[in-house]
Amino acid sequence: MSTDCIFCKIVNKEIPSNFVYENEDVIAINDLHPQAETHVLVIPKIHVASLAELEDVNLMGRLLQSVKETAKAIGLTDYRTIINTGAGAGQTVFHLHIHILSGKNLKEKL
Repeated sequence: MSTDCIFCKIVNKEIPSNFVYENEDVIAINDLHPQAETHVLVIPKIHVASLAELEDVNLMGRLLQSVKETAKAIGLTDYRTIINTGAGAGQTVFHLHIHILSGKNLKEKL
């Protein structure tokens, strides 16, 4: 855990948040600044700064499985996933997280 990481604080319930999904590996929350009709973040419970720093291939697989489970739990069948890795790619919180986006007109956006 990083003591100043907002996602670590959410995972540890130091900052209240409504989890839309949770399992032993992840939590999922609605994005505070949604870029689509549905915009959920799937966040691993362990602190890893970015995908570039994740070396546990088993956790990689469990994260993707958790994305699938989260989407199913919130009723999505069509959705886009995004992982921003590094500041130049738009990562603003340096705790690995996967965006799930869905909704009308999504195919018109990048």
